[in-house]
Amino acid sequence: MVTEASTRPHVRLAREADLATVHRIETESFADDPWSLGMLTETLHSADSVMIVAADSHEVLGYAAVLAAKGAGEADVLTIAVDARARGRGVGRTLLVALATEAQARGAKLLFLEVRESNATARSLYRSEGFEHVGVRPKYYPAGDDGQREDAVMMRLDLHHWCETKKESA
Repeated sequence: MVTEASTRPHVRLAREADLATVHRIETESFADDPWSLGMLTETLHSADSVMIVAADSHEVLGYAAVLAAKGAGEADVLTIAVDARARGRGVGRTLLVALATEAQARGAKLLFLEVRESNATARSLYRSEGFEHVGVRPKYYPAGDDGQREDAVMMRLDLHHWCETKKESA
């Protein structure tokens, strides 16, 4: 159970033992189109992707994954989600920074992602880390309760610039 008294989360590589919790968070966060346990397992074991979790001393609070083939020059945020009870405490930012750092370590110069147009909270987080709007994918996301498909906002982060900005603010 996520508690307010939880200590600052630490980030680590996801493990097989985390997948049940990761899948629960995935299903609760993306009820319209969650990844299957098989998709999460495949991502965990892929040499071209990295899955991480943010955890406190008791439990996993969120997870994220990036597709970053070594030397490819570009990387894609595959998924990022935080347990509803842990939102608003910086867990998402912690995960995003760790993904960007991992992508850069694998040689990526640019990091891309798609986000629901209606997800103002996530879009604000991404902009605050330096992501720029680069396009829209019309009707990218499956229909929700209203029967309408939703557009995805495509965003890009220049990892070199991001890293320099982080160094300057440290």
